[in-house]
Amino acid sequence: MKVKVISVLEDNYMYLVIEESTRDAVAVDAAVPKRLLEIIRKEDVVLRAILTTHHHWDHARGNEELARLCPGLRVFGADQRIGALTDTVTHGQELTFGAIRVRCLFTPCHTSGHMCYFMWEDDSPDAPALFSGDTLFVGGCGQFFEGTAEQMYTNLTQTLGALPKDTKVFCGHECTVRNLKFALKVEPENEMVKEKLAWAKQRDDEDLPTVPSTLQEEFLYNPFLRVMEEPVQRFTGQTDPVEVLRTLRTERDNFKKPKERPNPPAMLAFDWGLFSPFLEKQ
Repeated sequence: MKVKVISVLEDNYMYLVIEESTRDAVAVDAAVPKRLLEIIRKEDVVLRAILTTHHHWDHARGNEELARLCPGLRVFGADQRIGALTDTVTHGQELTFGAIRVRCLFTPCHTSGHMCYFMWEDDSPDAPALFSGDTLFVGGCGQFFEGTAEQMYTNLTQTLGALPKDTKVFCGHECTVRNLKFALKVEPENEMVKEKLAWAKQRDDEDLPTVPSTLQEEFLYNPFLRVMEEPVQRFTGQTDPVEVLRTLRTERDNFKKPKERPNPPAMLAFDWGLFSPFLEKQ
């Protein structure tokens, strides 16, 4: 099982998971069809399915076009708002793509229909992979757009937190530096946060991804997975883990908000090359 990390839009990741013996492939959060198809041609693989974590445009926008271009393509997800959806999945459901096995993990909160995908191959020495969408980030977690702190606590501590500690975490956005700057505010004495932040800044300077991390690492520096730790509770002024998480999310939402982002549809148009004819005339 080979995972291709594909940077798209402003800070999104989509992924191409390749079954190396058959050269079949599965895409996760196929937001930009043109870019994905370039990688598919380069890798000489056949796209069999799309796994969509949630319906937001920057994760699901490419589904309809890919379904049109790839007859028979199956699109999996847990939310009827996902475009071109062919297969609705439920928590704990398992899928098989050649030697690749997938367990669907329902994590409602960022959206009410958010699904993460846990992947592995039987009898493989490689660590399993978690495609966590906008639920778990490197050093952070997703915003609670359609859910509650109680739901996110269950997502992080039970649904995802109980996975094998060597699980590689492939998240939906590159926001590691911002997340770890906040983590350092929460735990200024945490050496793991300092080390990971320095590393992430270097990766950022070199325009390289910070994914994947591992679940074991996340428990050492991600404040949203450290709600039982005394420094994190002291920062929030709370001891109940759900209230700690709720306070952390509020503080993170207000922490050094980045400068106003470009209009998302405009970013998508740039990624699709829709502005190219105009730019060429300049």
